[in-house]
Amino acid sequence: MDSFFDDFRMNIKYYRDLRGLNQSELAIQADSSNGMIGNIESGKAYPSFKNVLAIARALKVHPADLFLRDASKSKEEIRTVLKEKIEKEINNIIDEHL
Repeated sequence: MDSFFDDFRMNIKYYRDLRGLNQSELAIQADSSNGMIGNIESGKAYPSFKNVLAIARALKVHPADLFLRDASKSKEEIRTVLKEKIEKEINNIIDEHL
């Protein structure tokens, strides 16, 4: 569960930076407090569902985008990691059955 929260908080920071917002500006747009945004990004506070929706709306992303993966990683980085994992799994399967 912590990895989902880590992705979530890193995605907030990534999309906030992408939109050129500081924590105070995001807090205003998400009808939250500056402290709450800072605490979420630092991993000290968990947002309510209402906060998640408001933050996503302020960042102009779908709420699910905040949870899916660390958005700061490029598609190529993800492709490389997945390829390495899949190749390793394929090799393990081949070794087991041959």
